[in-house]
Amino acid sequence: MPKTTAAKITASLAKGSVSPVYLLTGEDLFRKQELIKQITAAVHPDDFNIYSSSADKADLGEALALANTAPVFSDRRMVVLSGIEKLRKDPKEALIRYLENPLDTTVLVLTYDDSKKFKTEKALAAAAAANGDVANFDELKHEELAMWVKNRLKEQGLNSTFDAVETLCEAVGADLNALAQEIEKLALYTADRTEKTVSKEDVLAGIGFSKEENPFALSNAVQYMNKNKAFALADKLLDSGEEPVAVLGKISYPVLKMARIKRMSNAGMAPAEITRAAGLMFWESSLINNARNFPSETVFLKTLDRIIETDKAFKTSASSDPKTAIKGILMTLFAGR
Repeated sequence: MPKTTAAKITASLAKGSVSPVYLLTGEDLFRKQELIKQITAAVHPDDFNIYSSSADKADLGEALALANTAPVFSDRRMVVLSGIEKLRKDPKEALIRYLENPLDTTVLVLTYDDSKKFKTEKALAAAAAANGDVANFDELKHEELAMWVKNRLKEQGLNSTFDAVETLCEAVGADLNALAQEIEKLALYTADRTEKTVSKEDVLAGIGFSKEENPFALSNAVQYMNKNKAFALADKLLDSGEEPVAVLGKISYPVLKMARIKRMSNAGMAPAEITRAAGLMFWESSLINNARNFPSETVFLKTLDRIIETDKAFKTSASSDPKTAIKGILMTLFAGR
């Protein structure tokens, strides 16, 4: 099935070329909505020539009738249907029939938000591709996510350090809407500066942490096997009032990641394979190189058992001394070091 990309569609729109059909697939709703805004800006429909609805709430007969109707005192009509994976068999067949012969004065934009289910939609995909553009929007991961953040910062007139991008991705994750909001905050935070380079400290401050309160410090100490720093940071967090369950999370996440890396490394997998299989960001490649210094799989299993027991104790108020419980986990992980 012929496919295009968001970048190619954007370039075509900039040249004034608009397709009668756009089918946007994948789970990344944010980038799909951004492209729909670009298409809308190119079509520039007035209130009489635009219809937008989620497919499960739309009267599909009415929507397709509008799509088949010439625009009113305008060059184009625009119809947007989101979430068409929710359509039943008969309405979907009616939609496919329209896609096979779309009206050239209508711009029909469809979103299909279930990538797995879309693989079975051969007829729908073929009809949309034959007379329009089909573009996929899977959630961004690893290098693609970091590049998106870097480019988004540039759009705001900001340069960024490697650590800043890494910290922003780790803190917020792959939620592009949340990342866009944090980047807007950074633009405001640095508005009075002459130097427009965003640092790791700027990101932490924007999210609500000071340099001393780096939320990743304990996790980093654990995964880089810094025993003394891990104990000191765990104590500091608990003494400052951090919830024991939250501190436990800062330990359990890196331990699980390290255990996966260790197992894959022992199995002889190549670094690139481990990066993909373990869901690592590209800047975490140093963890793979450091796997030889990780504890044995037996130690990881013992540590994970203690984490599970401690988590249960915290959630049932069975632990009378959270600090002792946390230290017990770290002592198990760092045994013999």
